[in-house]
Amino acid sequence: MGRNRILLPSVAETIFLSIFVFLSLGYGAGLLGDGDTGYHIRAGEFILARRTVPKADIFSFWEPPLPWMAHEWLSEVIMAIVHAATGLTGMVVMFSFVLALTFALLYKMLREHRTDALLALVVTYLAAVSSALHWLARPHVFSLLLTVVWYRLLNRFQYGGRGRLGLLPLVALLWVNLHGGFILGLVLLGIYAACNVVAAATDPLDSQSHWIRAGKLSVCLLACIAVSVVNPRGWDMLIFPFQLTSNRFILDHISEFLSPNFHRPLPFKYLLMLCVALLAWTKTRLDWIELALILIFTYMALFSARYIPLWAIVTAPILCRLARRTIAELPPRLGAFWQTRAGNLERIEQRTRSYVWSGAGLAVVATLVATGAFKVDFDAKRFPAEAVEFLRREHIPGRMFNDDEYGDYLIYKAWPQYRVSFDGRSDMYGEKMGREYLKMVQVLPGWEKTAEDYGIGWVFVPTRSSLAAVLAAREDWRPIYSDRVATIFVRNNETYRALIQKYPAVKVQFPEAENST
Repeated sequence: MGRNRILLPSVAETIFLSIFVFLSLGYGAGLLGDGDTGYHIRAGEFILARRTVPKADIFSFWEPPLPWMAHEWLSEVIMAIVHAATGLTGMVVMFSFVLALTFALLYKMLREHRTDALLALVVTYLAAVSSALHWLARPHVFSLLLTVVWYRLLNRFQYGGRGRLGLLPLVALLWVNLHGGFILGLVLLGIYAACNVVAAATDPLDSQSHWIRAGKLSVCLLACIAVSVVNPRGWDMLIFPFQLTSNRFILDHISEFLSPNFHRPLPFKYLLMLCVALLAWTKTRLDWIELALILIFTYMALFSARYIPLWAIVTAPILCRLARRTIAELPPRLGAFWQTRAGNLERIEQRTRSYVWSGAGLAVVATLVATGAFKVDFDAKRFPAEAVEFLRREHIPGRMFNDDEYGDYLIYKAWPQYRVSFDGRSDMYGEKMGREYLKMVQVLPGWEKTAEDYGIGWVFVPTRSSLAAVLAAREDWRPIYSDRVATIFVRNNETYRALIQKYPAVKVQFPEAENST
């Protein structure tokens, strides 16, 4: 028995290791699928070097500097420290660890809801797969972990009678400095408090206990709001998430804020259909809190794809309760089949108490990183690695117009040698500049005037872009560098005459040219 406790991994360990090893050693580059990781690292380095959180932009050439709400400053500091020690590989490993821990804790939370091990395992993996569309090495991943921690504490108080609400203000203090998603914790607290008030008014048999819980939750909410002010921007940080999510331009033009595309094989839509089917089949009555969570978070997930991971986490315990009722109503043979497998897993779970496998997995990955046997970097087929090396060798004067994703990468690779025109901080640039940016990249009427007004001297864009195709056909712009990923154009004038003469024969490597060769 003692040996089994050591040699058998628990279900939570299995979940942790499968996600951690897959992300670290298999899908690692996928976590670097967004260039924002780069500017977060440089922001963290700036904060560490200056011992201050910037209130104005430090990466672009706009004067005067644009006001910047660096709401993820603590995450950026952590990223900078990890990057200094282990580079981008360590960055991937760190966020892989956070994601793996998130869903291992979600499994443990589901088990506290009287869910058998097999059902909790299935629902946890469904939630993980559904949320994978937003797995990136960015600060929002810390919000996913803290959402599980926060949600678990709330459910323990609401349904388990274990009052640990005093921990929530401490979590809120950490969360508000890590990521703007802290507002979700306040929203959850508000939902639980309000729903207890409704339950007290509609359930006279248990009215007193609901009123007591509502009072404690309300006091906790006020305490969490109070500690949330303890951040570099004070009360402004509480307003920022609402300003961001009410900005119509960002909601309509930034991909992660758009509604999910159901034409794609999106795991979320299948889990959503399962949720609807379970609600219809079991005819289970949800309590007020469950009803509010289902309605609010389903609306959020349908409104914006970035909220799907939160939806998957929040609905997981509710799905388990609905599924338990469905399993109980299965035909005898199917029910017996499930119960046998669930019972077997349950007995294995009871015999495992060790964390040997988790420790071994962490040790193996850490060794591979430390020895350099495993490395991860931005995908050179997507990010302009060779073009940026060209830029670092040459000194191109004047203002640059760049693709926003390239701006993030350029900040990471070549700041402060070059300052960008745009990057992933859409909230900072605002609607007016955002529309001017779209006018340029989409070559809409007036794009030439925008380039003149902004004093753009050279352009750094994807080779396959519309702007590259238009500039390649004009005499007043000349390419000085081009590869399959990125092309650099300069104005055909005296400022750039030396560069044009140095690189006179550059041809834009459009896909058609590749095929013809």
